[in-house]
Amino acid sequence: MKPLERFETERLVLRIPRTDDAPAIFAAYAQDGNAYSYAIALKDSEAVIGMIALHPDDFKVGLGYVLAHPHWGKGYMTEAVRVLANWLLEQPEIYRVFAVCDMENFASARVMEKAGMIREGILLRNSMHPNVSNEPRDSYIYSIVK
Repeated sequence: MKPLERFETERLVLRIPRTDDAPAIFAAYAQDGNAYSYAIALKDSEAVIGMIALHPDDFKVGLGYVLAHPHWGKGYMTEAVRVLANWLLEQPEIYRVFAVCDMENFASARVMEKAGMIREGILLRNSMHPNVSNEPRDSYIYSIVK
């Protein structure tokens, strides 16, 4: 399947992001007040290969991440999750760092395990992934605590 590059609705245009969209994306939501987003860049070239976000909620922080496909399987995301989880748990007010993944996303589950997180259980019909299904899907929840 090759998705179309552009979709139009009555009120919207959905299109492939362009480089000149970056300032608007950053201003609109990538620096949202309740989330802290970080670009994941290769140290030698500063090339951006993914993003990771922190979603604080009182004494706990949720993590969300995405990585460009050519960089899968190289340990980059485990490295990013580990450094942020460790830093977060050093903060006196944070007691729990957690993340969820689709139950069929074995690579993401493995990232969390390698970063020291423990699988706590299953969240039934927890997330939507329109590229996979029109129905809510079950998720694993992982955490690391102090």
